[in-house]
Amino acid sequence: MPSQLLNYERLTEVGNMREQLKNLYLEKIVPKLMEDFKYTNIHQVPKVVKVTVNRGLGEASQNAKALDSSIRELSTITGQKPVVTRAKKAIAGFKIREGMPVGVMVTLRSERMYAFLDRLINLALPRIRDFRGVSPKSFDGRGNYSLGLREQLIFPEIEYDSIDQIRGMDISIITTANNDSEGRALLKEMGMPFRS
Repeated sequence: MPSQLLNYERLTEVGNMREQLKNLYLEKIVPKLMEDFKYTNIHQVPKVVKVTVNRGLGEASQNAKALDSSIRELSTITGQKPVVTRAKKAIAGFKIREGMPVGVMVTLRSERMYAFLDRLINLALPRIRDFRGVSPKSFDGRGNYSLGLREQLIFPEIEYDSIDQIRGMDISIITTANNDSEGRALLKEMGMPFRS
């Protein structure tokens, strides 16, 4: 019974976080970006389409436990079961055969995406030791942003005793922005702590 109650509390908390960031976007960010970039139509305003969380596992071919623990950790962090990515071709130097598991990946959209972004910006990133902000140069030229995290412990859902090894992950934030300045403005308004 207590675990069911805890899950319900966590779901309502995630629901509140999702609503918080989405409402901030609709009420404050959209009008500000329309004014800053002189958009004539509300549909020109950039928005976040999806967030992908990816973890490469080189040792998964020899160690099945690494794959299981990564699936469990990403499920806990994102609230969605990850997909196992497999090798497209054999590479003898890395002892990888075609079809072997080489990583795990989650694609988040709509509500879960907003909840994850809110937790990433407001809870996880400030917990990084000696954090001075994320690099403003990690845009791809089309307004999409990528950042790498060195450890999973910055997320409050992960308990130190439950992990077998510290592993990082790559997070890509895909937007509808046409260029990097629009994407940077959107993420900055959402609260992304860019280095000055």
